[in-house]
Amino acid sequence: MSESAHLPVNFGGIAEEEFSSFDRARVLVWPVSYEGTVSYGTGTGRGAEAIIEASRNMELYDEETDAEVYRLGIHTLDVTPPAEPPEAMMKGLLAKARELVATDKFVCMIGGEHSVSAPVIRAHAEKYENLSVLQIDAHADLRDTYDGTPHSHASIMARVTRDLKLPSVQVGIRSISAEEARAIDTLPTRIFWAKDIVGRTDWWDEAVEGLTENVYLTVDIDGLDPSLVAQTGTPEPGGLGWYEVIGLIRTLARKRRVVGMDLTEYSYVEGFDASAFLCAKLIYKSLAFIFEDRTERVRGKSQGARV
Repeated sequence: MSESAHLPVNFGGIAEEEFSSFDRARVLVWPVSYEGTVSYGTGTGRGAEAIIEASRNMELYDEETDAEVYRLGIHTLDVTPPAEPPEAMMKGLLAKARELVATDKFVCMIGGEHSVSAPVIRAHAEKYENLSVLQIDAHADLRDTYDGTPHSHASIMARVTRDLKLPSVQVGIRSISAEEARAIDTLPTRIFWAKDIVGRTDWWDEAVEGLTENVYLTVDIDGLDPSLVAQTGTPEPGGLGWYEVIGLIRTLARKRRVVGMDLTEYSYVEGFDASAFLCAKLIYKSLAFIFEDRTERVRGKSQGARV
């Protein structure tokens, strides 16, 4: 039997209590099970658990930062179950998010559909002044309501920009309604369209410069091209590549203070483990970048320092 099969079921399969306990952890991984407003494919309700399971097979050394970020402590919380109606789910998530943010630990939420990000972002906005949001996504998510609810996965960025009035940068967008297109100029957001940036790297700095000092990172995994992640609720062709996304997050972490993050919209499909592993790796590399200046070098050859 594989060695990884004997590892604990936590993010990274961290066996050492000193690096996985709540009290000693710098990072809280918070799995949320919810797909209450999905409008196309299903499976996001089981996405977080599948990502955590896949993460047990990762190498915990990151070659780019020359570090093992898990040694700062990563604690995996119990899965938050779904609730109905959507209003009840969002109310419960907000209360839990406030509780977690108040610990002064770094909260990394794993969804679930993208709607679950809104209350988590709100809790961070209540704690951190001068907060902005970097969204990686195929969809603008700026509908005020969708399918009769303002708590839809298609409305997450409306809650951020309309209700919370947080400045935002939206990256990889390639699907938008006429309603959303008409609203863009009235909202505190800038869109980097996929058609303009795919295959290029010269936009990373410009995207980050549009953000404030404190940033919340929200990743809808359909921002990546479906050739990399087909298992997502609403796949769109023409998305970002792995190194384009990694480069953007690296640039963000070195130029801004990332105070929280989430990854959403991975849809569990039995037998398709590569996409879940990609999601786990993306989360772990993001944490490696975010905490690069707080981790020890393994070989003494970090590829860069925070600017």
